[in-house]
Amino acid sequence: MTAVSKPGVKSEPAEAITEMEQVRRAQQGDVAAYEALYRMHIGRIYALCLRMTGNRATAEDCAQDAFIRAWRKLAQFRGTSAFGTWLHRIAINEVLTRRRSAGRERAHMELVDNEQQITRAERRGNANEHRLDLEQAIAALPEGARHVFVMHSVYGYSHEETAGTLGVAVGTCKAQLHRARKLLRANLDA
Repeated sequence: MTAVSKPGVKSEPAEAITEMEQVRRAQQGDVAAYEALYRMHIGRIYALCLRMTGNRATAEDCAQDAFIRAWRKLAQFRGTSAFGTWLHRIAINEVLTRRRSAGRERAHMELVDNEQQITRAERRGNANEHRLDLEQAIAALPEGARHVFVMHSVYGYSHEETAGTLGVAVGTCKAQLHRARKLLRANLDA
């Protein structure tokens, strides 16, 4: 398949364009460049949202809203960090904003009720089922502990970064992480 190019305009294959070049093009209004950035990052952003919310539908909404917000704020991206890091922060903020809404707690309670209906025998088995057990155990954590665990243990944020993002003290962050690990151990050993 050959690329069609306009006279005098150099055409490059999509994979040869760097992420920063895609960002620059998207900042100039190139929707195709932003779509390429979306495809590069949607998997990681969705996974982050899913781990933080514990609900697939909410995670999908948060991920989509994060990309919409990023598109609107793209002119503010200065490149002092990686685009993925900047987008990660937007997604975390989207989850935290959604957390404040009343519907968030109801969705969490439905997830916990669904988890209680699954018997231990149904959850045991091959490696994929064990991974599912871990994801379910993370989703069942209390909200504060889950957010700290995901940010610190899964995505590698420091205690200070996690505390700053969540708006809690570093000591609270450490206590929530300890609580999350203890609850995960108990849930997975059950």
